[in-house]
Amino acid sequence: MCVNDVVCVGAKPLFFLDYIACGKNVPERIEAIVKGVCDGCVQAGCALIGGETAEMPGFYPVDEYDLAGYTTGVVDKDAIIDNSRMAAGDVVIALPSSGVHSNGFSLVRKVFDVENADIKSPVEKLGGKSLGETLLTPTKIYVKPVLALLEEVKVKGISHITGGGFYENIPRSIPAGLGAKIERSKVKVLPIFELIAEEGGISEHDMFNTFNMGVGMSIVVAPSDVDKAIEILKANGEDAYVIGEIVESDEKVTII
Repeated sequence: MCVNDVVCVGAKPLFFLDYIACGKNVPERIEAIVKGVCDGCVQAGCALIGGETAEMPGFYPVDEYDLAGYTTGVVDKDAIIDNSRMAAGDVVIALPSSGVHSNGFSLVRKVFDVENADIKSPVEKLGGKSLGETLLTPTKIYVKPVLALLEEVKVKGISHITGGGFYENIPRSIPAGLGAKIERSKVKVLPIFELIAEEGGISEHDMFNTFNMGVGMSIVVAPSDVDKAIEILKANGEDAYVIGEIVESDEKVTII
């Protein structure tokens, strides 16, 4: 989450620090957590330079822990992504998410009653994967593909689709007087979101206002750069595709 946020302004993550608070310091568990953090740092091309593990019995239950992180990135001042160059007719490109990522889990737990549900049995609607396995799919890290894109294409805006979904995150990269018109039929919604909506009786608007719906990041480029941008992103492992365009509008996001 940290490094994906940093790259939205065009910065390269340099280093990361973690903080783990737990009720009981079980070495094997802490080792597994830190290994996950290390794997993420490798994917982001940054260094894990330190952190803290706090054992707090009586405050945290024995089997629970809290994990937080911090990153620092660097970008030349003249290379900071500037959305003032964005104009009507520019194109919105989607980078697929790997799943729910790291947002909306309070609602997910309520919808599925996770503490009491069968989360280990295969679910046909999830392609045979269990609910637990699907929900624990790691958040995708977009740093390397995006930095490769920034080297060759003039990107006009990037949004990391986190809590608040399309309606609260895409506007962050769009200047006043412009909005994003997203074509619903082009959004490749993942099965897990269809299942959440079905089980929870959640409206489509609320789903797009809570979850990433299968789009972990949106990128705005000029029409002339679309083909090149998608080519670069695909060469770096991202199955990027167009989901909409920038229009003159006081409404920041319209899904049609």
